[in-house]
Amino acid sequence: MILNQTTQNIREVDLVVISDTHLGTYGCQAKELYRYLKSINPKKIILNGDIIDIWQFNKKYWPESHMKVLKKIISWVIEGKEVVYVTGNHDEMLRKFAGLKLNNFSIVNKTTFKFNQSQEAWIFHGDVFDITMKHSKWLAKLGAKGYDLLILINSIVNWFSIKLGRGRISLSKKIKNSVKTAVKFINNFEETAINIGANNNYSHVICGHIHQPIIKTIRVKDKIITYLNSGDWIENLTALEFNNGEWSLYQHPHNDSVYNYNKSEEIDDLEAALSYENLLKEFNLNIS
Repeated sequence: MILNQTTQNIREVDLVVISDTHLGTYGCQAKELYRYLKSINPKKIILNGDIIDIWQFNKKYWPESHMKVLKKIISWVIEGKEVVYVTGNHDEMLRKFAGLKLNNFSIVNKTTFKFNQSQEAWIFHGDVFDITMKHSKWLAKLGAKGYDLLILINSIVNWFSIKLGRGRISLSKKIKNSVKTAVKFINNFEETAINIGANNNYSHVICGHIHQPIIKTIRVKDKIITYLNSGDWIENLTALEFNNGEWSLYQHPHNDSVYNYNKSEEIDDLEAALSYENLLKEFNLNIS
């Protein structure tokens, strides 16, 4: 089931899975992500990798909208909601902290989620299946910068397209759907995740990484496996939600106002903004 309806009321959600927000990059649709986060009240949050893009991180570029997303997540932690940060490849620096648990916040490389009594989902980012990541990390990082540049070019193309009344287009989606190797990679990724999930007796496998939101159920021998991908917040603006015993794929509406880099929104000193004292002040905490 795909959800794409937004209302003024805050929706109650048992679990939300978000991945590939790539905070700190030009392509991140942080304003739309923040609107989505404000529209839900989840009991549990799983951040499934590539939340902060440490690969391309530059503290000279950190708009207020990106900070608002971070603050919203922190506010959920302070409220006592369980927040699980699953590490990805763009935030792999955090893998050295895997196993860290501070009250209701934890950092892990993978996790599971049991539901409906007999079902269990295996949740991980998915870069472990990426051969490029394993053997040519420099090439993957170069590709990430190229992807970010493509998103900037895409914003210019969309400006003209919207002005001409033709709507938005996605250059990267056109490339992924037209290049045989890209299509094969996506298919192989999904097939590998499903087979490993089946071999480990999981009923569901949840990934991110490839920015391809989907929910599909496949039979593997005598087992039924559901594969889910939470997509991204650069192009697809999607998240996975679990509520009332059912999984759904949420898709946030795109804002047809094209990307506009506003230097006045930048935070000049990110380290200062994220300092312990400022965070306490921001959330009106008094910890002695």
